[in-house]
Amino acid sequence: MQPTHAEVARTLAAGHLPASAHIARRQGPFPVRHVADPQGRLLLLSPADGVLTAALRPEQGTDDTALVLDIADVPPLAGAPSLGRVWVAGWARRLDGDEARAATLDYADADPASDLLDVGDSQVLHRVEVAEVRYERNGKLVDVDPDEYAEASPDPLRTIEFDLIADLADHHVDEIADFVRQSLGKAAKAGIDPELVRLDRYGFVVRVGERLARLPFPRRVKDRHDLAHLLHPVLCHRCAGHESSPTR
Repeated sequence: MQPTHAEVARTLAAGHLPASAHIARRQGPFPVRHVADPQGRLLLLSPADGVLTAALRPEQGTDDTALVLDIADVPPLAGAPSLGRVWVAGWARRLDGDEARAATLDYADADPASDLLDVGDSQVLHRVEVAEVRYERNGKLVDVDPDEYAEASPDPLRTIEFDLIADLADHHVDEIADFVRQSLGKAAKAGIDPELVRLDRYGFVVRVGERLARLPFPRRVKDRHDLAHLLHPVLCHRCAGHESSPTR
């Protein structure tokens, strides 16, 4: 089990990573603050008198502007593998009135920024209706179906991935190392301590020497609490004889 291209694209576009916008017939790129709403549509927050708002002003006779949002993964640890890069193309339209108020609530669910209180005054929200999604990793570029992208959900562990890895490294390094060795069997190299470098709702990615290996969970993790429950038999030696391993 591992994330689909649509799930990775939704995770990268969720709003926790830096993004830049390439806007039709405008010089750029433009730095962007954004989140994705529950349908995967992008919400862009910008000052009403800022350069992004000016660049997104539609041409006469239209009410939206074509753009591409470029978002690259930032791994939680130096040397950890990247999830890649996503380009989300669509049409941006400024929101006002009830639409802006509803979108402000969607934005706050992902990022409760204080300047959302100024939307409609000194701040502006644009919504991007997604038309095309392209995902690239390790030199391989794929088209993601926009409907599959909209239906996918971002990984609930991505925003806390660094904290989870740091906690496991600080407090459970021996237990995780034993679990990795047992899971890899002969593939584990003697005398080399495995290193946990990525974690998502489907499993671990560990580095053993120069090799990377994915260790899947038996099911998809729902949230941090669910992850703790799943890992309990691994991290609690006293329970090891009474509960099954998460790999079974």
